[in-house]
Amino acid sequence: MNNTTHTFLLAGFGGQGILFLGKAIAVAGLLEDKELSWLPSYGPEMRGGTCNCSVTVSDEEIGSPQVLTPSCLVVMNQPSFDKFDKATVAGGYTFIDSSLVSSKSERTDISVFYIPATSLANENGLKGLANIVMLGKICKEYPFLPKETVLKALEKNNKKNLPEITERNNRAFDIGYNYAE
Repeated sequence: MNNTTHTFLLAGFGGQGILFLGKAIAVAGLLEDKELSWLPSYGPEMRGGTCNCSVTVSDEEIGSPQVLTPSCLVVMNQPSFDKFDKATVAGGYTFIDSSLVSSKSERTDISVFYIPATSLANENGLKGLANIVMLGKICKEYPFLPKETVLKALEKNNKKNLPEITERNNRAFDIGYNYAE
């Protein structure tokens, strides 16, 4: 991959793993010796309230940690779609959890992917891992870093170092990676 900057804006409700998703992307960047920033933002309610996370992974110094116009937008609920749908830069990518977002983007200048991440996670006994399903799809369609690096970052974020957590994360990732609309 050449000199590039990837900017992510991840948004949803608190408790959906938005910040964990951002952290996994950031750790993957660290593993590849990239410059990075990770900036979480909580609504006043925390769990159940609004939550978003700005992440930048770059070969160059990063001027600001805040991402207003992402090259990759991930929305995990309807309020986030309503707020951020227009934010993605032209030529960028938007990933939408179609289990929880009923709207369709009218944008024709970006690549849009509708992934029923919450439903896919729940149907496969992976409740709470819709964020990892989404990460798999992101890696497939917007290959910002090698898949192996992202999987290694997920394993490093397994704080309890339990093999069953790594196995569940890998299953969720593969579901998203292999999902075809």
